[in-house]
Amino acid sequence: MLIVDHVSKYYGNFIALENVHLQFDNGIYGLLAPNGAGKTTLMKMLVTLIFPTKGEIRYNGENIIHLGSKYRELLGYLPQQFGYYKHYTPAKYLLYLSALKGISKHEAKEKIPELLKLVGLEDVMHKKMRKFSGGMIQRVGIAQALLNDPKILILDEPTAGLDPTERARFRKLLTQLANDRIIILSTHIVSDVESIANEIIMIKDKTILYKKPIRELCQLLSGRIYETAADFQDAEIFRKRFATISEKQENGQMIFRFVSDEQPNENWKSVEPTLEDVFLHVYGEGALA
Repeated sequence: MLIVDHVSKYYGNFIALENVHLQFDNGIYGLLAPNGAGKTTLMKMLVTLIFPTKGEIRYNGENIIHLGSKYRELLGYLPQQFGYYKHYTPAKYLLYLSALKGISKHEAKEKIPELLKLVGLEDVMHKKMRKFSGGMIQRVGIAQALLNDPKILILDEPTAGLDPTERARFRKLLTQLANDRIIILSTHIVSDVESIANEIIMIKDKTILYKKPIRELCQLLSGRIYETAADFQDAEIFRKRFATISEKQENGQMIFRFVSDEQPNENWKSVEPTLEDVFLHVYGEGALA
């Protein structure tokens, strides 16, 4: 069990995070918030790159700062940007990182081909990374985070640069890994987490706004999401009156998806809320009532 116990992080007078309290058991957690909301600050504290100003983070009852290297041996971490040597091959790069992590050469040589196959890079494991696409480099980063078979896997914007097929493969991989470890996935892309996360954590105003299963989050907008058509000349009036979530043009009209607590009229179609509806409403129009 990993517990973030009323943690705050300050940089002088600047508040990065305030009074964050979270508990993680085995499973997948989606840390969902716009860029700049504090996701990366929380991630860096979880992996001991920076330390809380107030509060503490505990793993199985012990402060992770006191655990030191014993805690870091349990971690797999993929930062937003990770360093790599472009003249190395994936196999050589992972062998180098294995040595840094204290993994024996024999064990690493057995494990590296398995990991590269897992992320779909087995055919290029001996090719230099200088010609790799951004998505291929990101998959190497995912492989390095798994080198030590971590009990806590922390991934900061891991699908950046991945195409839809690669992202689908990545989600399937996380689902397979989640039975016996804590996986925390930070993203601002709703589709990365909506089908796999056990719970969604939303940060707003430097603290935790919600930590709930997706179904419970969507219920917060139950009975309040509608779709309707409007003529182009009426579109601006509609936007001023209602909190629109999305818009599209169809058959010479504007189709609005919006939030309303008013009595619906006959032209409104009630629709089931999605996680994206919640995300866009929370970060576009203010916290839910």
